[in-house]
Amino acid sequence: MTQARLRTARLVLVPLADEHLPGEVELDADPEVMRFLGPVRSAEEVRGAHRRRLAVAGEVPGLGFWAGLLDGEFVGWWLLEPPRRPDQGPVAGQAELGYRLVRRWWRRGLASEGARELIRHAFVDLGLRRVFAETMAVNVGSRATMAAVGMRQVRTFHQSWSDPLPGAEQGEVEYAITRQQWARSGAAGRVEASGADLP
Repeated sequence: MTQARLRTARLVLVPLADEHLPGEVELDADPEVMRFLGPVRSAEEVRGAHRRRLAVAGEVPGLGFWAGLLDGEFVGWWLLEPPRRPDQGPVAGQAELGYRLVRRWWRRGLASEGARELIRHAFVDLGLRRVFAETMAVNVGSRATMAAVGMRQVRTFHQSWSDPLPGAEQGEVEYAITRQQWARSGAAGRVEASGADLP
């Protein structure tokens, strides 16, 4: 299965490609974007991260990184990737959701719009049973996006960091939604009514 091209009301989500690298460089060079992620990255470091991001699409069919475009302009990326750590549970049947937007596109509802479509894709197109997301406990903005798309906090946990970011002492949080919870929320019915699952 190749990585799908997806659409929302405002966004076209296309598989991440080399043409999106300048947008990735802009993202990772912004201290505000990277505030809860780590130090800003040089263009060379982003090129390395870009190669790793592209490789995700080859790990599990249908998963990967998507570039979000609004009227042809890069606004950020979204991802569905397999779990990486033992504490995240088995790889089969679940994926981690993530997103990173260029700062000028913040507070327009685009992060949640893209995330909703990836959750739909995970459950409807890929048949996954669970989608989860993680962030620092102090990252109020990202947590609000997770809640807005129907995910609920399932745990707080702590990791060991060699160079912890401010707020790391409060730990990390995991939010999740299962396919059954998603269906019960009415989201599945809204997708069918809108035709959003059509090519």
